[in-house]
Amino acid sequence: MNEITKAPTPAAKNPPTKAAQKTAKPLKSGKNIVPSETIASTALIFVIAIMAFLACLTLGAVSMINSSANQWQSDISREVTIQIKPADGREMDDAIRAASRIALSYEGVSRVTALNDAATARLLEPWLGSGLELGELPVPRLLTVTIAEGAEPDFAAMRTQIETDVPGASLDDHRAWIDRLTTMAVTMVLIGISVFTLMMAATVTTVIFATRGAMAGNKDVVEVLHFIGADSSFISSQFQRHFLLLGLKGAFIGSAAAIILFLLLGLWSSFSIATPQGDQISALFGNFSPGFLGYLGMLVVTALVAVLTALTSRWTVHKQIQILQDYNRTIR
Repeated sequence: MNEITKAPTPAAKNPPTKAAQKTAKPLKSGKNIVPSETIASTALIFVIAIMAFLACLTLGAVSMINSSANQWQSDISREVTIQIKPADGREMDDAIRAASRIALSYEGVSRVTALNDAATARLLEPWLGSGLELGELPVPRLLTVTIAEGAEPDFAAMRTQIETDVPGASLDDHRAWIDRLTTMAVTMVLIGISVFTLMMAATVTTVIFATRGAMAGNKDVVEVLHFIGADSSFISSQFQRHFLLLGLKGAFIGSAAAIILFLLLGLWSSFSIATPQGDQISALFGNFSPGFLGYLGMLVVTALVAVLTALTSRWTVHKQIQILQDYNRTIR
């Protein structure tokens, strides 16, 4: 009697080795719903990086300008000016001493300095040229009154007393300049907030269209998952994770580029501090450093852009699935 044997299966002929069993990874449901490496994903990372860079640049610029404006206000508020106009028969030295005594009698005034002829000539040199003979010109004498830090003398009473006791003298507390600087600082902050808001709005709009494009590219997969019972939270979580990673990558690239730019500008400013151009730029923008709060704000922008990207994609997926559900109910 002939014995019939069963042919071994290919798996029996070549059983998997232990190394292959260890390297084999179990498939996870929904792992490949949204492909991670596509041209659209790369383009979205690039767009988010640009948005994050501009947002961090705006945040850093506003922080620098606000810091410089506060420094200007502090410097101006710590010094007031007394001007004494020359007149026939007036002893200028006596008028200067009288104005100085009045100013020093007020609490908070630490020093009064009268500008000599050389200092006055340097102030007028850009308009009247060098080699001025101030004795031949009716040039007012200026006194700078230094205020102690944190002190607030009664400038109104000081102005009234100086104008009464010293004819031809007037006091300027630079209130107009301080008000202008305050207005400028507030305006720059409002402009920065507006630009930052526009950047975030553009990011949200970009993510919405990118999510719709990703759903359109994976429409069949989404419909099959929805048909076999996958709820919207499961499907949207896959998109949310995908776009969260894209947002983190793009925001990190943009924020890092902005931080590097500020560091390079600060380094350039430190090397150019002794030049006229460097001194002027330093007077306007400081040392090009947003400070600790500015850099911390850039890191917050990185997290904000990533979270905003993920939440926007989740909301978009929920809306699209809801539209799909409404459509299925309609055709039934």
